[in-house]
Amino acid sequence: MPTLHVCPLSRLPETVAATDASHVLTLINVGTPLERPAAIAAENHVVIGVSDIAASRDGHVLPAEEHVARVLDFIRAWPREKPLVIHCYAGISRSTAAAYIAACALAPERDETAIAEALRAASPSATPNPLFVAIADRMLGRDGRMVAAIARIGRGADAFEGTPFSLALA
Repeated sequence: MPTLHVCPLSRLPETVAATDASHVLTLINVGTPLERPAAIAAENHVVIGVSDIAASRDGHVLPAEEHVARVLDFIRAWPREKPLVIHCYAGISRSTAAAYIAACALAPERDETAIAEALRAASPSATPNPLFVAIADRMLGRDGRMVAAIARIGRGADAFEGTPFSLALA
């Protein structure tokens, strides 16, 4: 069964090694120094430069449909033979939103609330970026159910950095 693994930037190399991942999705502020793990081929790594915000702020990149479209394109192209690692700076907001979006997109028959509850069970600190989720909800035709499910699980436990976790697709 294919799995998604979520981690902070500081734990990226060890998470890729521990999971034997073949693909990495990075969601990080533009200009943040980043080194692709050597085990990941360049064509299997996508970097999306976007800030962890839900409202416009000077000097930051607001999540938009183009960012969610890139997430969806990448996860749909992932062959699912080996794990996919999704990370952001802290492993709490952008990456958990992308993992939730991936699980909803790749398993359209799954209930949004069940996926959100699985996310919460896997990561007490997960606080998916609400704008990312809202955009994906519209793009995936989930009629507000993704947004409602994430609102139901609420904000995660306070943490400087998330602990790596996995999320099954089925």
